[in-house]
Amino acid sequence: MAHIDLGVDEKQFPGITGPMTYRPETAKPLNELAEVLLRSPNSLPPGERELIAAYVSGRNECTFCCASHSAFAAAQLAEGMALVDQVRADLDSAPVSAKLRALLRIAGAVQISGRNVTTELVEGARAEGATDVEIHDTVLIAAAFCMFNRYVDGLGTFAPTGQDAYAETTRRIIEVGYGSAAGTPAA
Repeated sequence: MAHIDLGVDEKQFPGITGPMTYRPETAKPLNELAEVLLRSPNSLPPGERELIAAYVSGRNECTFCCASHSAFAAAQLAEGMALVDQVRADLDSAPVSAKLRALLRIAGAVQISGRNVTTELVEGARAEGATDVEIHDTVLIAAAFCMFNRYVDGLGTFAPTGQDAYAETTRRIIEVGYGSAAGTPAA
């Protein structure tokens, strides 16, 4: 049970959807941020950006955000959940491009502290072909998901278990995006 009364059935509004329903005025800018970072035109495909969100959420041990963004990433990556699981288990041996691995290392540094992002990490990403926009967006995705993770876990929200629990939200996010008029906010 959530730490505060969100005024919703937590099983129908799990994770971040409960607090966002409780405070739609704060949900709007949070969903707009998620939409820009994870779905707007960018040289990094949406699946890779969702993978960054899942990776950071996993490192933060945020069950809801890790499971939901793992599902969103898997649905948009040719290698599916197998790749997401490999990245989360062992980034160094996961079959991702050297550029994505370098960006995920930056995201992992941000998860610890923004000050852990070093010149060497940034230069390493550039050496693998990452642009300044990709480095910027990786840092911001990682920082935003640290906030989203703390929002979800700080309010003690419910996280469903099993990937099937995220199937409908995955479909909706891919089809219409975050904070769509079609339904519940889902950053």
